[in-house]
Amino acid sequence: MTQLKNDVFLRALLRQPVPYTPVWMMRQAGRYLPEYNQTRAQAGSFMGLAQNPEYACEVTLQPLRRFALDAAILFSDILTVPDAMGLGLQFVAGEGPRFERPLRDESAIAALQPPDMDRLRYVFDAVSLIRRELDGDVPLIGFSGSPWTLACYMVEGQGSSDYRQIKTLLYQRPDLLHRILDINAQAVQAYLNAQIRAGAQAVMVFDSWGGVLADGLFQQFSLHYTRQVLNGLLREYEGQRIPVIVFTKGGGQWVQEIADVGCDAVGLDWTARLATARRVVEDRVALQGNLDPMTLFGGDAAIRAEVRRVLADFGAVGAGGHVFNLGHGISQFTPPEAVLSLVDEVHTASRAYHA
Repeated sequence: MTQLKNDVFLRALLRQPVPYTPVWMMRQAGRYLPEYNQTRAQAGSFMGLAQNPEYACEVTLQPLRRFALDAAILFSDILTVPDAMGLGLQFVAGEGPRFERPLRDESAIAALQPPDMDRLRYVFDAVSLIRRELDGDVPLIGFSGSPWTLACYMVEGQGSSDYRQIKTLLYQRPDLLHRILDINAQAVQAYLNAQIRAGAQAVMVFDSWGGVLADGLFQQFSLHYTRQVLNGLLREYEGQRIPVIVFTKGGGQWVQEIADVGCDAVGLDWTARLATARRVVEDRVALQGNLDPMTLFGGDAAIRAEVRRVLADFGAVGAGGHVFNLGHGISQFTPPEAVLSLVDEVHTASRAYHA
């Protein structure tokens, strides 16, 4: 494989000295870019895009052609795994993802099995193709949803505002929910390891809905299974360390416990203070985040001021590690020129913190 020309992102995750704070954005390949929308129209549908390695490669590379980002992230969807389990994933216009066969009864849950990874071959083919096309410019991040977050979609059947179905299951039949989570943990571990073997140089676990759980239940139904995933991950491949990021939206109060699952970095949303999180984890892990995505609607001066505030909040990097990111995915309505301001300010203003 080609030698990396820019490894600042990987070194920051491993808390090694870097000249500036690296930056990438969750959902950086997406609808805010006109070229993405053109490619999606060619593909005919979201799944047509995600399941075609050439299209997935093209949209992964699009933001890197516009912006000096320090990492690429595989274009895919967290719901590819439950789709491969036979739940019947559909993307309904204006409504988002929906499963035809959500897990609502004991027999369906009893029949659930980790998917054959061959059903996800299109993802691994995309990873290999993207690695080749990147030609060592920046590292490639692979990812999966967390066992809990996947379970939310699998039981609810779609996105939810109150998580009524899965929380009913949690309180009435925790044994059934634990079975789903155990199967999901096996699947996510195998899925991420396959991405690493295909060429992913770092991986991220998105626990997007961990923050909807009560304290105590988060540890039992989400964090326990994230730990289970990490316990079996390839942490070195072909002589290279493979850093692991865990991001829990709404999880700032559990940063110490998340750091203890064995990850290299904890992702934080914009409601958490980086300075407080850093004090709590004592630089045992790197931190990723955590600009409010809505900042990108504020205009150049506001974006640059907020970037400087986030950098100052983390402080002098020293023996720590900071990867700049948004606190959640970029909005589809974001003006692309706002991202230029963001990336430029991170790269310029952060150098003072690495002296």
